[in-house]
Amino acid sequence: MPRPILKPTEEQRKRVKSFVAVGVPHAEIARLIGVRSPKTLRKHFRTELDRALVEANASVAGALYNKAMDGDVGAMKFWLANRAAWHSRPASEPSSVQPPAFVVRLPTGGSQS
Repeated sequence: MPRPILKPTEEQRKRVKSFVAVGVPHAEIARLIGVRSPKTLRKHFRTELDRALVEANASVAGALYNKAMDGDVGAMKFWLANRAAWHSRPASEPSSVQPPAFVVRLPTGGSQS
């Protein structure tokens, strides 16, 4: 007897998106929503699997951006370090650009002619 064809419900689609957003593996998601295998999950929930993580990351990035724009210095530093590749350097770490070295010759005690 063949298995019945899966017809995903809106509730299942929402649950899949929320599980993907927080990093639950496909095999666990399949088990949690009552789907037989990760392959079946991928077949019937491809859009949710593809979009959920991107949407979650965009939401978190938006919230972080808003905090930075509201003056949260920690959020500003995090954003600049991770999105703008700005990194602070410890005071003990030398700069990669060294100032030029100068040699100054002082006159000796002898006479000048």
